[in-house]
Amino acid sequence: MAYDFDLYVIGAGSGGVRAARFAAGFGAKVAVAESRYLGGTCVNVGCVPKKLLVYGAHFAEDFEQASGFGWSQGEANFDWATLIANKDREINRLNGIYRNLLVNSGVTLHEGHASMTGPHEVEINGERFSAKHILIATGGWPQIPDIPGREHAIGSNEAFFLKELPKRVLVVGGGYIAVEFAGIFHGLGANTSLLYRGDLFLRGFDGAVRTHLKEELTKRGLDLQFNADIERIDKQADGSLQATLKDGRVLEADCVFYATGRRPMLDNLGLESTGVKLDKRGFVEVDDLYQTAESSILAIGDVIGRVQLTPVALAEGMAVARRLFKPEQYRPVDYAMIPTAVFSLPNIGTVGLTEEEAKEKGHTVQIFESRFRPMKLTLTECQEKTLMKLVVDADTDKVLGCHMVGPDAGEIVQGLAIALKAGATKRHFDETIGVHPTAAEEFVTMRTPVAG
Repeated sequence: MAYDFDLYVIGAGSGGVRAARFAAGFGAKVAVAESRYLGGTCVNVGCVPKKLLVYGAHFAEDFEQASGFGWSQGEANFDWATLIANKDREINRLNGIYRNLLVNSGVTLHEGHASMTGPHEVEINGERFSAKHILIATGGWPQIPDIPGREHAIGSNEAFFLKELPKRVLVVGGGYIAVEFAGIFHGLGANTSLLYRGDLFLRGFDGAVRTHLKEELTKRGLDLQFNADIERIDKQADGSLQATLKDGRVLEADCVFYATGRRPMLDNLGLESTGVKLDKRGFVEVDDLYQTAESSILAIGDVIGRVQLTPVALAEGMAVARRLFKPEQYRPVDYAMIPTAVFSLPNIGTVGLTEEEAKEKGHTVQIFESRFRPMKLTLTECQEKTLMKLVVDADTDKVLGCHMVGPDAGEIVQGLAIALKAGATKRHFDETIGVHPTAAEEFVTMRTPVAG
């Protein structure tokens, strides 16, 4: 049978665009459908604008610390509207770049909501198109729990478009998005509280990282409330919000921001017209080749709920394009040693196993750890400390994990991720000459294990 397209991609986020572009480059006839914005979550309401806001929040510290280096200035004033307008301009520029990437690759772009009407057919804007393969790359969507007054709360999508900076913010959640936005609001001058129903945030990260960040955020004056959860939200006559907690306490706020999870974006996708199955968490179920139970339909990225990171979606998109249209170049995505950063203030960078994971897997571990005040802060009153940690297999000397909390942690860990991917040992670290004076050199000068 002759199809209109070899590949029809639903969703023009990072993974969908990568798959579409490379499939077209391999000679396939490709179309992409997008109902919202080109670039998906990351470009529009995720990593990119979030990091721009993190940069903005960090300037408060830079101004404060400048006096230690002889700089004097008048009182600094922050204008939220200027930051958001400049952020919007940059995102619009990136949208244009994504459009050009697709069009210049020979991909047909359909703007509208696409739904599947069968295993080989898509309907969009009243038209139907057939495709040999359909790729679902629709990503995720913030989820606010169903509590009384939930309509008064916002998620991460809305946070990027607030008309003004709220004076009092309650951030609810214990994952990286909650921690990052708490740092953003606090750094920009809002009276901010972070509420998490568990004992300590960032579950799944190394224990030393979690504890260290808690200490640093507390030093900065961020109000951390653990074992705390909201039962209901009520709007007051003056427009402010009243959050009643499950322990009976009542907190006043101008904004309640939820970052308590994301769901796969499968609304009106037509899954019922296909044999696609969902797993018990509600994500699209795929095999190791990203094929669903309907062999002609594939899925990648956040919608499959594996590792929900932009670079992972990019790798999955590339893998699909190669397997389908350039099989001689195909190689599976390796989910081991994926580096990641949390753009909290201070930042977290991590790659490999945590100490807890290494022990659970049966490794006898040596732990190398260093806490120090960064050189940049020695002329200031700031008492922030950086944490660096290596998890080493005591039997093989292989470095299993690398963790950092401090300035530019993500930038530093990216390079170390290559070393860990290549199987570096602690001896390799020890024999590497450091770049002096930098914080990064601490990773190659830690000689004495602190625990095992």
